[in-house]
Amino acid sequence: MGTALETLLEYRHASDAYDVPFAEVCELQVAAMNERLQDRIDRIRLVKFRAEAAGLTAITNFADVVPLLLPHTAYKSYPENFLLEEKWHRLTAWLGTVSTYPLDDVDLEGIAGVDDWIARLDAAGHPVSCSSGTTGKSAMLIASQADLDWVSDDAVRACTWALGVEAEQDRQVFNLSPIAAVPRNIALLDRLQHAFGKPGTELFRYPVPPITIGAVTRMVALRKAVAEGKAMPAEIAEFERTGSERAQALEAAIGITVDALLNVRGEKLYLAGYWAGLYKLAVAVRERGFAAKDFHPANISFIGGGLKREDVPADYQEFICETFNIAPGGNFQFYGMQELGSIEPRCGNGRYHIPPWVVCLPLNKAADALLPMEGEVQCRAGFFDLSLDGRWGGVITGDRIEVDFEPCACGARSPSIRDNVVRYADLEGDDKINCAGTVDAYVRGLA
Repeated sequence: MGTALETLLEYRHASDAYDVPFAEVCELQVAAMNERLQDRIDRIRLVKFRAEAAGLTAITNFADVVPLLLPHTAYKSYPENFLLEEKWHRLTAWLGTVSTYPLDDVDLEGIAGVDDWIARLDAAGHPVSCSSGTTGKSAMLIASQADLDWVSDDAVRACTWALGVEAEQDRQVFNLSPIAAVPRNIALLDRLQHAFGKPGTELFRYPVPPITIGAVTRMVALRKAVAEGKAMPAEIAEFERTGSERAQALEAAIGITVDALLNVRGEKLYLAGYWAGLYKLAVAVRERGFAAKDFHPANISFIGGGLKREDVPADYQEFICETFNIAPGGNFQFYGMQELGSIEPRCGNGRYHIPPWVVCLPLNKAADALLPMEGEVQCRAGFFDLSLDGRWGGVITGDRIEVDFEPCACGARSPSIRDNVVRYADLEGDDKINCAGTVDAYVRGLA
């Protein structure tokens, strides 16, 4: 018989992976988290620091893991000047504090910007998927190839469970929104095409240049320079020119994409993208005289994200689904975050179901104590994702959730999260996690 960790990860092959009662796996989860600790305590420096500070050498119950969780801010705790001033050796040293694997095999000579740095890490087997950082610093999420494989497969199995469909390679797959050009996003889209796409077809990629972390970093740096009165006229002119060219590309992409959709409208489609972009496409399709009656009745979608300040009517979701003939329940939705490697699919009852290899840890607001793991609990969301390989699986999020450890009305018996997730920062304008300052100081010191 395998270890507790192996037993839990094997559920990924089961058709009932989202129907496993908490009581059935809770002891295995404690044992598996301890296995991860014993394997990683001398490999991930930040985990070792947290364990020593708490006086912990083993996880024997769920409460033991709380001091070992990393605040989500840990992945953006690098000094900003490391990135803006291109201090690649220092930035790599910082990244090494949260990595399972040593980064001393990365070629750091002659790097031409952050995108090149990310490419060098990837070439050495250390893919980094950064958040866009449009409102501040990017989170740098170190991973391994095993993580990219897991994330991609996890999205497919979660989608098929949530929608009740099979991945039968019988669809035209469309990515209908610009994406950040990071390894996680690329791997996920390629896997969706492989699982759902018809043989001989290619993934439709939205015809605009992908968003690179380098471009976002330059934008953040320019905004900072403008605010400080240090921006040069040539820099501002270049920024405005690039922005204008991108706006033109986005406008042209709508017509190109609508043409491609209408060319295969009679076939089964898998549409992936963001609500804001899909609404513009739906309007353009309607303007050409097409609607649900012209599209295949078995279409499915993977649409999410915010509206990016777009002005849309209240019924924009219904408008999109009606345009592309996506039946109620045909849009795959989930709860997840970049810090984790697994997602929680939404059931027909509107709840997000937690698989047995992900431990949901209900925390108090300060994130320094575990709340009862029974019934429905309003809490700060803490998680331990046992699937993660390239970094530590324990995370303190910025989300307030309501998690229920009892069976869902949909029939699935796994713990599930109510669809009313909200960020503490949005509730109160700020979010204080007790351990965040200590963690930030530690990793900055090592870097």
